[in-house]
Amino acid sequence: MVETASTNWIGLALVVGPGGIGSAVAAELKQCCPDLKVLTAGRHGPPESSLQLDLENDSDLDRLGMSLRAEGLPLRLVFNCSGRLHGPELQPEKRLQQVERSQLEQQFGINAMAPILLAKSIEPLLQRDQPFHFASLSARVGSIGDNRTGGWYGYRAAKAAQNQLLRCLSIEWARRWPMATVSLLHPGTTNTALSRPFQSFVAPDKLFSPERAAQQLVEILLQQTPEQSGAFLAWDGQSIDW
Repeated sequence: MVETASTNWIGLALVVGPGGIGSAVAAELKQCCPDLKVLTAGRHGPPESSLQLDLENDSDLDRLGMSLRAEGLPLRLVFNCSGRLHGPELQPEKRLQQVERSQLEQQFGINAMAPILLAKSIEPLLQRDQPFHFASLSARVGSIGDNRTGGWYGYRAAKAAQNQLLRCLSIEWARRWPMATVSLLHPGTTNTALSRPFQSFVAPDKLFSPERAAQQLVEILLQQTPEQSGAFLAWDGQSIDW
């Protein structure tokens, strides 16, 4: 771990989406950043998470800032680990005729709109003289430049849209909140419910446990500075094409 960076992280951290990766990220932060109070927020609320937060509910987002302010600590990190790839009425499209409006709306609701609305909800807590990190899980398949196989229309497009929205955010915050850093992070294929139906073609050494993914993500995150804000990075620290 990057101890020299983590020693500066004193205050409050929020991990949104306490699923496989989110829970592991929260645990990793608690271990490597002992001066951070780490909260988690999710749709189902306690005991899975510290705060109840439905990212598709504007009322929940409106209340989030008040809940964090009540902690009485400077907000240092918000890490969005939420994501949606499949569900009871949602599957990645293999061809054009499988593309449907309702499925596109589901993909964009969590994978594109939720992260930028989350940033909007916590912005009033930022201070110009205090470092702050906003990170969100993206995906290599959201890269337009790296797309060689097509398919997965909605998921790819939603992640690409998130990348653009948060890239815009990084440029605005560089002017308004110069000590803020925005990072888009690809965790690699991780053994979670999100990827489980699609793991058959993944080599065993390329399928990460949530704990390994979290360690790699936090290590990369701790190295980011405001000068690097807006970067789209893989789990190994390498830049990914937009």
